[in-house]
Amino acid sequence: MNGGLNIDVFHLLYAKGFPMTKKLIEIAAEMVQTQASLTPMTAADIASSLRQVFITLQEMQKAEAGEIVTEFTQPAVEEVAATKLSPAESILNDKVICIECGAEFKQLTQKHLSSHGMSPKEYKKKYGFSMGTPLSAKSLTKARSKAAKKRGLPEKLKMAIEARRQKKAAASTKLATETATATKPKRRRLRKKKA
Repeated sequence: MNGGLNIDVFHLLYAKGFPMTKKLIEIAAEMVQTQASLTPMTAADIASSLRQVFITLQEMQKAEAGEIVTEFTQPAVEEVAATKLSPAESILNDKVICIECGAEFKQLTQKHLSSHGMSPKEYKKKYGFSMGTPLSAKSLTKARSKAAKKRGLPEKLKMAIEARRQKKAAASTKLATETATATKPKRRRLRKKKA
């Protein structure tokens, strides 16, 4: 699930002649139940999805009644996500939840965060993540780490860092010798005066 409802769920429900005379919470529950039967979902996924479906149905009902003129937005979902979700809870094993909007991803990308007007660094600073924390699902982070170790990346990284240090030390030594020779005063030949 990527922050919204699966379109197939809507088609499936309307194909069955989904009655609109039920209460919104009943409709939302049936939609989430159908979605859960189509895709595996955790309890947290079901709760989040139920909340999102209910809010979306409320907005649709208001739009139908003429109360909302603008395009559907999800400020209520953003509000719920921001107030109920802590940074530690936003990074789960199989997904990462954007604290700004409540959308779920495998990884929070620069592109998504720019839609909120911030960079990954600003996002981490705003919500108190350490700068070294990856904004991706824990399973994805582990898989990348395992793949890097398999390719020998840690050893290669250590060698590259050591080579960079040696190069930097050599450059600073060379610069020090150049500046030392440049600062020595030049000797001038004294001319003898003609008598």
